[in-house]
Amino acid sequence: MDSRFPTRPSIFGLTRPELLERFAGWGFSPVHVARLWSYLYWSCVPGWEFMPELPAKVRSRLEDAFTLIPPAVARETLSNDGFTRKYLLALEDGRAVETVLMRFKGRVTACVSSQVGCAMGCGFCATGQMGYIRNLSAEEIVAQALHIQRLLRTGAVSSRHEAEGIQPDRTTARLRNMVLMGMGEPLHNYDAVMRAVDILRDQSGFALGASRITLSTVGVIPGIRRLTEEARPVHLAVSLHAATQEERAALVPVAHKWPLDELIDACRDYCSRLGRRVFFEWTLIDGVNDGAEQAHAVGVLLRNVPAQVNIIPLNPTSGFGGVPGRGEAARRFQHILVEHYGLPSTIRQRRGLDIAAGCGQLIGRKT
Repeated sequence: MDSRFPTRPSIFGLTRPELLERFAGWGFSPVHVARLWSYLYWSCVPGWEFMPELPAKVRSRLEDAFTLIPPAVARETLSNDGFTRKYLLALEDGRAVETVLMRFKGRVTACVSSQVGCAMGCGFCATGQMGYIRNLSAEEIVAQALHIQRLLRTGAVSSRHEAEGIQPDRTTARLRNMVLMGMGEPLHNYDAVMRAVDILRDQSGFALGASRITLSTVGVIPGIRRLTEEARPVHLAVSLHAATQEERAALVPVAHKWPLDELIDACRDYCSRLGRRVFFEWTLIDGVNDGAEQAHAVGVLLRNVPAQVNIIPLNPTSGFGGVPGRGEAARRFQHILVEHYGLPSTIRQRRGLDIAAGCGQLIGRKT
């Protein structure tokens, strides 16, 4: 274990009600929790000494009880077009995860990881090729969003507008969109992921809107059922990639455990009970799943399911020999979905490929 990391728990793993309970036990006024929460999630201060409105005795007690150290940046990589940055963040146990900052049409999105490695075993995904190592804690998930927020607040990252001389207001700069599409399967780490989401959604601090959070799953049916039962207000994206059980099991090994028909039933129930649609992701692989017959099969499969299909040309990884579907194949696929089945569809713009920051490319190695 890295000796620079203390053994005290991170304060970023606690919800605001839990902090209120802790402060009550210490005999401190709850007003201090509001100030602390603002320092942590609005100002994004780097240490206890940067909280002057908290009494010294409160800061001292907090420092004795918790750590405030953010994960170290082991490596930062900027794409050639300037729209994408990838951060390799060092964890307490010597492992690392990758977090991506993406800019598109004036929006900033953080792509956040939920595990070190992944147990789902999808062959075209670099993280899946790693195998499962461990779940991230809630505070390790929160820390990734805070890392991006801190960069925006301090001006450590710039946009094209800034290059043109238009300077943003650093006091109000904030991360507004988060996708749980980084390393790992979020529904395989349900409790920590949802605790992190609750912390980041707290309106007294980070205030990330639920409508701006998307969780992507390979199809962990118990997790989808639990999302439905708990009425979690986040967008659901499902990695589909094939429209028959046999073809899907060849690409997504967990389809053997959670068959396609049961997955669609769970998604249909999610939509019906929560009044939402599901975003189905389709990694387009040349000669594998990019044909017209597959597009028609998708249309039939998703009939009566409120859905949007996001077509994502395969991003290259060293452990998979497939090549991305060609541009005309993607456009034909989309045309069939829209014109024949009335299914909304988009073709994902490929960004960050030069720094291996695209979907399926994150691997989290220090060397």
